[in-house]
Amino acid sequence: MSRNRFEENKIHPLRNLIYLLPLLGFILLFILFYRGIASVSDTTAAKQLESLENAINRSITQCYAVEGAYPPDLNYIKDHYGLVYDETLFYVDYQPIGSNIMPNVTILQRTGGTP
Repeated sequence: MSRNRFEENKIHPLRNLIYLLPLLGFILLFILFYRGIASVSDTTAAKQLESLENAINRSITQCYAVEGAYPPDLNYIKDHYGLVYDETLFYVDYQPIGSNIMPNVTILQRTGGTP
């Protein structure tokens, strides 16, 4: 059986899929990697928020134990008790009620990372 050299060779349709498999695999790995990074970032932000809440509550309690009164404002805690946090990531609303009543503290995570 001889073939005519001008006859068109028919390529099996699945043969093209074999060439696309590495590209599809790379795209899948990239998507999984991106989702993993996003998950780690969300977990880190949650841990930072929890750590900030603990640090503020510990500083407020320490101030009351040492001085007999709650701090008058957030800057007082920063100056006298060494509270440090990234103000571009978190907004802290500190509402003192009185010198002998624990203040209301609300911590919000900023979106976009800008103040």
